[in-house]
Amino acid sequence: MHRITVMSKPGCHLCEVALGVVQNVVGAHVPALIEEVDITQDQELLEKYGDQIPVVLVDGVERFRYTVDPDKLAKLFYDDPGEKLLGIS
Repeated sequence: MHRITVMSKPGCHLCEVALGVVQNVVGAHVPALIEEVDITQDQELLEKYGDQIPVVLVDGVERFRYTVDPDKLAKLFYDDPGEKLLGIS
């Protein structure tokens, strides 16, 4: 199962949009745990990301900052968008 983490802050409109894109592209289609992390609750994360959010990590690797390209996100999981999941026979 994949883990997708959206680093965000309360009231961040771009963060809400990024989370929506992740949920729409991945959502029920990919076995993944999608979590939103409020960086204001962790001083280390707040110092690391500050105002450079949203940041989207896929399996612990930063893939997107500020915006999420739905096509690029889909390519991380599918052979072709709408096709079979990568690594699944």
